[in-house]
Amino acid sequence: MKKLLFVFTVALLFVTCKENEKQSTVIEKLTKEDITTSIYPENITKVFDAHGGIDNWNRMKTLSFSVNKTNGAEITTTNLKTRAELIDTPTFASGFDGRTLWVNKKDGNEYKGNAKFYKGLMLYFYALPFIVGDDGIMYEDAEPLTFDGKTYPGVLISYDSDIGVSPNDQYIIYYDADSGQMQWLAYTVTYGREGKSDKFSYIRYNDWKSINSLILPNSMTWYKVEEGKPTEVARVIEFDDVIISEDAPENSIFGMPEGAKIIE
Repeated sequence: MKKLLFVFTVALLFVTCKENEKQSTVIEKLTKEDITTSIYPENITKVFDAHGGIDNWNRMKTLSFSVNKTNGAEITTTNLKTRAELIDTPTFASGFDGRTLWVNKKDGNEYKGNAKFYKGLMLYFYALPFIVGDDGIMYEDAEPLTFDGKTYPGVLISYDSDIGVSPNDQYIIYYDADSGQMQWLAYTVTYGREGKSDKFSYIRYNDWKSINSLILPNSMTWYKVEEGKPTEVARVIEFDDVIISEDAPENSIFGMPEGAKIIE
């Protein structure tokens, strides 16, 4: 009888362990695949889904793109997980290795920019709407935008006080009510100033391309603003040589070269 009871107890423990292991696997799978999108409001989730899905974006580790400037191509490469970044141009390079921000002048050229402000700036504009899936972001409904007779619902994005160097910045993503695709961005710039701003700039996002199952900008169009609303085209930026990959970039490319200046 004791022997039978022992066998039954072992069998019960085995079944219990198997059930716990199965439950654990299900929870892990839910955590990785399903819970991600459920933490976002319905409206911004609709936008993410229209661009390939936030889960698909979260699998990516490398983003690289090129923008033509007056002095040549500006190539930005980012590790999407660590946010290490390299901005390489004909006249200077700027990098962030996860701890140190640096600038390296080339061929005696003087660097006149603000590396701290510019760090991550073009990444942020390019990686919309997915970049507003980061931690520390709050979402609210915004007043819709009407342009050329069409009305676009909006999502207001703001930040916790300890997020980034400009936590008072605000963004509004306007999207097509039917498709969910992002159409406009309104944003404020508060870097170096206290408090929030009510002065919004506007970028139109109506030129997209599919890369690695994600819908990303082919170009962005800045608009002039009158009485707080976009009016006419001011300038257009196009993106070339885009790479979006699940493979991480080599950490060495973000390292500070000899002779570079550390930006505090």
